[in-house]
Amino acid sequence: MTTLNDFGPEVRAEVKQVREVVATLHEQLIKWNLVVWTAGNVSQRLRSADLMVIKPSGMRYESLTPESMVVCDLNGDPVDGLAAPSSDTKSHAYIYRNMPGVYGVVHTHSTYATAWAATGQNIPCGLTMMGDEFGGPVPVGPFELIGSEAIGKGVVDTLKKYPLSPAVLMQNHGPFTIGKDGEDAVKAAAMTEEVAHTMWAAHQIGDIIPIAQEDIDKLNDRYQNVYGQH
Repeated sequence: MTTLNDFGPEVRAEVKQVREVVATLHEQLIKWNLVVWTAGNVSQRLRSADLMVIKPSGMRYESLTPESMVVCDLNGDPVDGLAAPSSDTKSHAYIYRNMPGVYGVVHTHSTYATAWAATGQNIPCGLTMMGDEFGGPVPVGPFELIGSEAIGKGVVDTLKKYPLSPAVLMQNHGPFTIGKDGEDAVKAAAMTEEVAHTMWAAHQIGDIIPIAQEDIDKLNDRYQNVYGQH
């Protein structure tokens, strides 16, 4: 069995740093009202080795510390930690293995995004901010049972059809988001819940006016390449 002691000081130093980052990012899930009790998780992949750091299974958020975070390889097998890793670990690992540019994955059961997932509907792109963030609708992925890499495969397969989206609503389950690191994936989770809530509210008022794909593409290009500090 591989352990953290099998890796050099550079890797062990990055593990320490990423454990601190991932523990802190779980506080953001609480701050943005994206999780309840022990549901949900954040992971971040290392740059120096094929390893990831993820939340332990079933542990209350107020109990989380950097030391309680679990280090796993990219098959989802534990390498270091005092607790069992999240039940979603195999799916996070599958995403990292099959999406080389992804270094952060988040799963939540946030209320409005999960409501759309329960109906099996994409969140339609009726807001300029959705064009910015998602490059179109937030897509629904297939129904899969928890505990294997099947959910991860569903995320990857869905994003092949929606390559600009950092989010997938897994049917009857909830949102999974990806990013260039854990913080980026947490941002995507917060934005997914925001647009899910707003588009739900719009749907109560009347028909949602879709944005033309040509305009969505322009919005996304501007946001990704011009907006902010580069």
